[in-house]
Amino acid sequence: MTVSLPLVLVLGAVAWIAIKFMGVRLWVAVVIALFGFWLAHTGIAPSVESGTHSGVDSVNEQHD
Repeated sequence: MTVSLPLVLVLGAVAWIAIKFMGVRLWVAVVIALFGFWLAHTGIAPSVESGTHSGVDSVNEQHD
C-alpha cells in the first residue's frame, strides 16, 4: 500500500512532536520556520530544493 504525504505535513508533525515532547520552545520553532522562508528567497534555494528532492527520491527508491 502506498501512502503519499506532503513533506510540509511531515515536517509540521516533527515540529509539533519536538515542541510537545522534546521541550523545544515555540519561539525556536518560529525562528527556524522564518529562516526557511527567508532562505527560499536567496540564491541557495534551488540547491536546497534539489537536495530535498534527491533525499526523498533515495528514500522512495529503497521501498520500491
